[in-house]
Formats: sequence, C-alpha cells, structure tokens
Amino acid sequence: MDALRITHQGSNGSDGRSQRPKLLLLSTALAIVSSMVTQGAQTSDFAVQVSAQVQSSPAQINLSWPQDSSGTPTSYIVSRKLRDATDWSPVVTLPGTTISYSDGAVSAGVAYEYQVQKTASGYNGFGYVYAGVEVPATHNRGKVILIVDNAHTAALASELSRLEQDLRGDGWSVLRHDVASIDSPASVKALIQADYAADPVNVKSVFLFGHVPVAYSGNIVPDGHNPDHLGAWPADIYYGDLDGAWSDTRVNSIKASSTRNQNIPGDGKFDESTVPSYVKLQVGRVDLSNLPSFAKSETELLRQYLNKDYNFRHKLIDAERRGLVVDAFGTFNNEAFAANGWRNFAPFFGAANISSAASGEFVSTLSSQSFLWAYGCGSGTFTSAAGVGTTADFASNDLRAVFTAYFGSYFGDWDSQDNFLRAALASPSYTLTSAWAGRPNWFFHHMGLGEPIGFSAAVSQNNLGTYQQQNYGAFQVHVALLGDPTLRLHTVAPASGLASSVTGGDVTLTWTPSSDQVSGYHIYRSTSPSDSFARINSSPVTSTSFTDTGVAPGNFAYEVRAEKLEVSGSGSYFNLSQGIFASATVAAPVPTPAPEPTPAPPVIPVISITVTDPTASEVGPDVGTFTVTSDVPVANDLTISLKTGGSATNGTDYQQIDNTITIPAGATSVELPVKPIPDTLFEGKEGVAITLLGNSAYIVNSSAIKASLTIQDTPAGPKVKIRRR
Repeated sequence: MDALRITHQGSNGSDGRSQRPKLLLLSTALAIVSSMVTQGAQTSDFAVQVSAQVQSSPAQINLSWPQDSSGTPTSYIVSRKLRDATDWSPVVTLPGTTISYSDGAVSAGVAYEYQVQKTASGYNGFGYVYAGVEVPATHNRGKVILIVDNAHTAALASELSRLEQDLRGDGWSVLRHDVASIDSPASVKALIQADYAADPVNVKSVFLFGHVPVAYSGNIVPDGHNPDHLGAWPADIYYGDLDGAWSDTRVNSIKASSTRNQNIPGDGKFDESTVPSYVKLQVGRVDLSNLPSFAKSETELLRQYLNKDYNFRHKLIDAERRGLVVDAFGTFNNEAFAANGWRNFAPFFGAANISSAASGEFVSTLSSQSFLWAYGCGSGTFTSAAGVGTTADFASNDLRAVFTAYFGSYFGDWDSQDNFLRAALASPSYTLTSAWAGRPNWFFHHMGLGEPIGFSAAVSQNNLGTYQQQNYGAFQVHVALLGDPTLRLHTVAPASGLASSVTGGDVTLTWTPSSDQVSGYHIYRSTSPSDSFARINSSPVTSTSFTDTGVAPGNFAYEVRAEKLEVSGSGSYFNLSQGIFASATVAAPVPTPAPEPTPAPPVIPVISITVTDPTASEVGPDVGTFTVTSDVPVANDLTISLKTGGSATNGTDYQQIDNTITIPAGATSVELPVKPIPDTLFEGKEGVAITLLGNSAYIVNSSAIKASLTIQDTPAGPKVKIRRR
C-alpha cells in the first residue's frame, strides 16, 4: 500500500494563496490507509444527516437527524441564517443524545438555512438544510448565457431551439452566443462580461454547451499526485469570476506528465491556483468531445444529452426520490469523501431514503434501480473510480441516476480523453450532471427547496468557511460543474395541449391538465416567444381555462405552468412545471361606420300660378304672361300639369300651350307665355284661363290655383256696303 504524507506544494511560481499544507499521494491512485482512519467511525458519521419536516399553522420547522453508528456525540450546535448571509447565528446547543430540534421562530413563506454541527470523540460532523414552510414559487430566475460550440449548431438546430424554449419555460431569459472551439477563453469571457455589464442584476448563469474553449489555470494538485499531476487544471470557474485579475506571467511548472497540465508564462494558461475573486455566475458545462469509448459521435452524444435533458424537465423520465452512496475510500484520514453523499442527500430525501451499496455494486445497482442522486468514490484514474465504475461502464450500461458526484484521483481533471466525469454525461437516458466532490466538499442542499444545481456550484466554489469540513482544495480553480446548471431537483408534470382563441380584445386559453396533483396554474404573456414573459394572473388558476381580457391589438405569446406544493426533506415550497406555449393575434377593431343620417322628409313644393302680364293682343302680336311659382327651389325638374280654358281657343286664338310646364331644377318659377294668333275676324276680347292640376310631386296653392288674362282683338275696319245689282 502506498504511503500518504503531508507536504507543501513546491514553489514553481505558483499563486501564494495555494501555499498551504496539502494531503498528497505518491501513488497512481488515492489509497485507503487504515492506520490514519478514525477508529470505529463510519463515513456517514462525518455528516449530520439533517432533514426538515414543517407545519404551516403555526409555522414551525422541525429538524431531525439519525444518531451516529459509532457512538453518541458530545453535543450538537444548531445555527441559522438566511440564504445569502455568510455568518451563522447560533440558535441552540443540544446534548449529543438529542436528534431533533423544532424552530417556531419562523414565518411561512420564508426560507431559512440551518447548520447542525456535532462534536464527537475523534471526529466532527456537519449537516445543512435549506428549509421553509410553503415558500412561494420562483417565476423569474433571471438570465442564462448559453454559449454553444458552433461545430454543432446546424446539426442540433432543432434540439438547441427546444432547449432555449425549455429554459424560458423554466423562468429564464436566454442570451445565446455561438463560438468556435479554437477561440480563446478570453474572447468567450468577453461575451459573458458584456452581457453581465448590460444587466448585472438579472444575469445569473452560464451554460457552456459543446467543446467551448477550456481555460486552464494554476499550479495545483488537488488529487495529491505530485509531481505528475501538478500544474494547470481545467478552470471553468474562470467564466464565473467577472472581476478578478487572471495573469499568465508567473507560474513555471513543467513536472506534470501531460503537456495539458504543464504551465509556463505566456502559454495561454493562467497563473491563478485560487479564484482571484468570488464567482458571480453559476457555470455548468456539457462537453462530450474526445470520448472514443462511445460508439456515437460527439454530435450524437450532445443530441442524446439534449433529449434526456428535455425528458427530465418534462417528467418523461422520473427517477425515484432517493440517494445512493458507494464508498470505496472509507473515512480516509477523516476526509470522509463519501460524506458528500450522506450530508447532501438527507435534506433531499430524509436519511431513511439514502441507500448504500458495497464497493463494486455501483453499476449493477443503477442498472436495475433508479435514484435521483448518486455518489461514488474510489481510487481513480482518468477513466475509472475503483469500486464505482469505468468510462467503459458508462458506454455499455444505462445507469439510472440523474444527478451524480464522484471522487477519485485524476478524473477531476476532466478535459482528458474518455474522462470518467464527462463519460457519466454520455450515458443514454438519465445522468445529467456530475461533479468531483471530495476535494473540496460540495454543498448541494439548496436544491431541496428548489434552487438550481448551478447555485450549488457557485456556493461550493465560493466557500471559504461558510460551510464546514471543506477538505483540501477549497476556493481552488478546478471546482467545476459538468452538466446543465439550470436543472432543478424536482419536476412537475406540465399541462399539455395549450390552445388560444380570440374574440375581440379577449384571448381565451384552454389546456389539458397536468397529471400531477397540482394546486393550480400560472399564466404568462409576452410579445414574442423569445422575449421575457410576465405573469398576468394574481392567484393560481384552478380550472383549465383562462381569459385575458381587454388585450391591445398585436401578436402575443402565452405560457401556462402548473404549480404544485412540493414536499421534500427540506420542508415545502411551491414548485412550477415547465411552461407550455401558444400564440394569439389580437386584431385592431374594425371602426364602426357612422350611422347614415336620417334623411329629412322630402320637401313638397307648393305651386302657385299668377299673371305677370295680364293683357295680350293680336296686334303686334303682344304676348301675355302667366308665371308658375314654387315656394322652394325644386330639387329636380318639376313638371306641373295644366288645364287651359277661357273664351279663347288654345291653338287657334293663341299658340298651342301644352298641358304641362316644367320648373327647372334649382329654380323657383317658370314663365308661361300666351302669344295670340292674329286673324281677320273681329271677335272682340277673349279670355285665357290656366288652372293648375294636382300631382303627388307638389301641392297646388288653393289660393292661386287659377289665373286669367285677356287677348285684345284686332281693331275693326271701315264698314263696306255691298250693293247688289
């Protein structure tokens, strides 16, 4: 068995903050040294497996944990803080025989973080739970920057579009950039920094998809294999630190057996061994390049990942809510790597739902049973963890664990061929995340109350004492999450079949209900499927329809999410499903034409006849005149019916007068002349009379219905006497 020793890292120009005692192994794998293990203690004893049960009235959080297998601790100290605080406030110190605590000084709807610390003979232990009573749902999670390796954008266009919709359907706004794998890490980071600078309040996460440029940094050896693994390690944490100074001038380390890890000034690998500043963004990577043990190409492995990511989000795969721990290291000089499983799984599932399998049974257990979380540790190589499995196992089996963490030598340096950590993500149906948890320890417990795993990554990367039992490697640059950083622990089956109909300015949505027992649905609206959605209902809708009234004209996208009161080992919170979407177009209202004005009743003219020249004469002849008059201007030509009379004969004694006369349109009168016809007869005076005859087109003035004039005869000549012979 190889020896274990405590030594100091060589200088080699490394960052001064990494000059601290380290546990280094001189073997090709981390080894178990029984002489340095706390006698009698189990790995689980190095954790306090704390979980929470809650009640709402009155609000109360009840913490509980199992007693140690190796004996009774001296005491427990319970402390509390809010999520983003860095200092704990002690609440109570309990005797070591006590395994529960009830906190009544809480409010429903508020989340609290608890630390339970135990002191025992020869070891200490810690447990954490983020607990609350009916904590409200998180509708808006902020912005995620999606960085995609452009070698796959065309082939995976449909799946990437679906991923973006799923991210929006989980409350994220998406900022996407496609980059080349040969780009510099600095150029990729510049994109991230620009997005963050534009909206520092809302930009929260970075999802690196594909072989996005890998930053290397430091002169570190967190797995203890000095000198062959001393140097620069992959450092995705670089993308989450937005204001720290990263240099490439000081480290000169060439002892590592792989040129990947060798680090000299000006080679593009950074000097920093610890993070220059606290990370601000939650970073996760899915990189399935350089995995020749798998039959599928890199593109097809990425497609497979996107499909199972979709299936998990939509609850098409649903692993059992329990955790599996396989520990091939034991307590290992009190580092107790597997405590990462026991400590984190309790606030997810409760201690009773954590299972352990013997060394060598990790693959067989997960091939036949599903677990939402699994942890395994054992002596490692780049492609294996003894007692856990190998890259080949991932290639030939479908291991049914969604979230995973592992620990062992070498494979924490994940940018290597057939790397064990990345191989876990290439499994066919389930595994979506993996992390190298042990040096340092990881703290995933916030997921029990709905936080995404990227939040856990940032907390673990930034941990400089907030969470205890750190182990070696805290705040170093190698701490990284492999997988989608936006994934959450609990999924709710979404509704389906969202349809919209529009009536005027009202949009009615209908859908098929979720298959889960949900408390209702939330409705969101946007001007575009790619824009941010805003919630438009004030309280959960308990039916399967909703009408958005009085919507202004335009094109809209609608989203519906189911809400469920989720109960976990961390209490209760309102959890939202993925969104489902539909579109609707509200047309501008057609203007109502102004009503036709009611026509005024027709004006019927009143017709009169008068004599304007009362005397006519055959001498000349001299014309006499009648005038036919309307009391209003006539709208159209108006024909008046006449009847002639008098002692004079029409057409014999005066020129023919027709039996009608017309007043032209717009006029009020027309003259009717009487022109005598001279003759040689002496007839004396003769009269002409004109009488107006009635018609529906006018009214005859009864006072002026008739008029007369006189025709003077030709004067008589001398009398002639005719004599007869």
